[in-house]
Amino acid sequence: MPFNVVIEPRALADIQQAVDYYEEQLAGLGERFSETVDHYIKAISENPFYQIRYADYRAVPTGKFPFLIVYYLKEETETVYVMAVFHTSQNPKKLPK
Repeated sequence: MPFNVVIEPRALADIQQAVDYYEEQLAGLGERFSETVDHYIKAISENPFYQIRYADYRAVPTGKFPFLIVYYLKEETETVYVMAVFHTSQNPKKLPK
């Protein structure tokens, strides 16, 4: 049974910012990015036990796009909290704490 997924406001803002950027670069690319993120979030909900990367946060790369989906897993409530969609060229100090 899939885990519940809560996408935090910061992550939604990260996604929207990336969609806007990619759409400016090439029509339809922003939509492709959004679909890719949706695909990986669905994969996380079905199997959230990816490697812990930062403190208690786990992260999944988004394939062709240079982003990590950073999330926190609360096993007792079977809930995944997506904290950020982080561009890998950013300073790691900007990751959620």
